[in-house]
Amino acid sequence: MSKLILPAALLAVLLCPAEVLARDYGQRGTVFPVIERDLLEQIHSRLTQMERSGETARLNEDLKRRTIARVNRPDPVAGIVRASEARRWQFDPTITLAADIRGAKGELIHAAGTRVNPLDSVQLRAELLFLDGDDPDQLAWALKQAANAKLILVKGAPLELMKARQRRFYFDQGGKLTERFGIRSVPARVRQQGRLLEISEIALPPKRRTAQ
Repeated sequence: MSKLILPAALLAVLLCPAEVLARDYGQRGTVFPVIERDLLEQIHSRLTQMERSGETARLNEDLKRRTIARVNRPDPVAGIVRASEARRWQFDPTITLAADIRGAKGELIHAAGTRVNPLDSVQLRAELLFLDGDDPDQLAWALKQAANAKLILVKGAPLELMKARQRRFYFDQGGKLTERFGIRSVPARVRQQGRLLEISEIALPPKRRTAQ
């Protein structure tokens, strides 16, 4: 009997008009109005407030100050110390090409997999001298070397030194060169010897102790 009742009841529901089935169940739970503003509107409002309060000008000035300080005194190269003993080795700059090298017209110059030594086409015309620009001994040593040597700091203020010494100073940003050459202490010299580079770390005399 129950098997007949269920289909009959279901059929009755399906045949009822929609307005008969519709009922107002009232409000259930708290309803809040939508008050969230558009994200771009919020950003614009915040920027306007910062501009009026002078906060934007202060942030710009702080950024300018920190940028100038970073340019004048970059972060020191991590892990580089003053040389306590002499060390010398040779560095082979030969690389294996990962892709074809082609000329302006598409002609093949070097195929992928070719071993190329940059020194075969470009000579290292000046020695590279790596030094700590805050160490007076290293600075004095570097300035006594060849006049055309490129002075590369691992620490110090290159702009101040250029102004004071009337020499161009570079900086090994991020330690890319010292890492590439395997330099662990300074002062150090890099110069060409045929198809290789000779790298030397120079141990300067110990720093003089000031009298007590």
